[in-house]
Amino acid sequence: MGSRLRGNDGDIFRRAWKYFARTTLQRYEVLRILGAVLTITTASVHAADTYPTRPLRLIVPYFTGGTPDLQGRALAEHLRTRLAQPVVVDNRPGANGSIGVGLVARAPADGYTLLIAPVGPWVVNAYLYKLPYDLRNDIAPVIQVSSVPAILAVHPGVPAHSVKDLIAVAKQKPGELFYASAGIGGFGHTSGALFCVMTGVTMTHVPHKGAVGVLTDLAGGHVQVSFNVSSSTIPFVKAGRVRALATTGKTRFEHLPDLPTVAETVPGYENLTWNGVGVPARTPAAVIERLNRELAASLQTAEMKETARIEAYTIIGGTPAQFAAHLKAEHAKYARLIKDAGIKGAD
Repeated sequence: MGSRLRGNDGDIFRRAWKYFARTTLQRYEVLRILGAVLTITTASVHAADTYPTRPLRLIVPYFTGGTPDLQGRALAEHLRTRLAQPVVVDNRPGANGSIGVGLVARAPADGYTLLIAPVGPWVVNAYLYKLPYDLRNDIAPVIQVSSVPAILAVHPGVPAHSVKDLIAVAKQKPGELFYASAGIGGFGHTSGALFCVMTGVTMTHVPHKGAVGVLTDLAGGHVQVSFNVSSSTIPFVKAGRVRALATTGKTRFEHLPDLPTVAETVPGYENLTWNGVGVPARTPAAVIERLNRELAASLQTAEMKETARIEAYTIIGGTPAQFAAHLKAEHAKYARLIKDAGIKGAD
C-alpha cells in the first residue's frame, strides 16, 4: 500500500491528515475554553454561595466626619446585619483620596475590601496626578450610593442676588472675585471652574486644605464666592451669613425646591458630587452582584432615607452596570473640563 501513496495520492493523504489534525485540535481548544468558562462560572457561583465567611473592610479615603465617612458607616452597619459579618470602617486619608483608593486597588479581589468615595478619587484624580494604579480598570463599580449638588453662595457684601447678577459683577471685575474650595480638583473647584468656562468670566480660585475653612472664610468676607455641598452651606444661609444664589444640578434640588439652578441662567451647566462603592477589579461577578443587592436594599431602609433627608442628599442605587455607565460619562466630562479650565494637580 505504501508504494501506492505517491504523487497526488500522497498529497491528498497528507492534506486529509492535516485537516483531521487541525479540526481535532480546534475542537479540543473549543472544549478547553468551554471547560475553563464553566470552571470560572462555577467558582464564582460557589464564592457567592459561601461569601462572606469573615469580616469585611470598608475603606474611606478621608478623615472621619465627612459625607463619605457618614454614609459609609451607615451602610457598614446595614451590611453587618445583612451579611452576618462585621464590616470595619477604615479611614485612610491623604493625597486627595488617592492613598485609600490605592489600598483597594492592590487588595485581593475577593470581596472583602470595599471602597466608598466621591467623584474626585473615583474620576478626577486620574487627570490631575500620576497614580500607581488605573482608575478605569483597577476598581470595579458596585453601586452609586448618592448624589448632591453644590450651593452657589456669595458673601452678603457682593452686589449679586442672582446668577445673572454674579456673572455681571465678575465681568466688571475680572479676577477680583475669589472663590474658595476644599482643595485642587475638589467639588468646589471643579464647580467654579465649570462656571467660569461656560460663562466666560474669570474668578480666582483659593484652595483650602479641607472644607472646614471654606464657608468660614466666605462668611468672613475673605473670599466672595463658594460652591459647597448643601448640608454644610444651609446653616450659614439660614443664619444670614452667606447668600445662596443657586444649586448646581440640572434640575432643582428636592431639598431646596425654591432655589433656582445655575442651569436656568447658564443652559447646560451641571455639576454634582456623589459617593459610590467599589471593589478590586476581577472580584467575582457573583460577589459583586451580592454586594450590590445588599447595598441597594440598605439604601431603601427608612433609616437611610431619613439620613438622606437630614443631610440633604439624594439616594441613587441601581446596578453595577448603571454605575459603570455613569463613571464612563464622568470620565469624559472631567477630562474635557480639566483641559479647558487648565486645572493642574498639586505637586
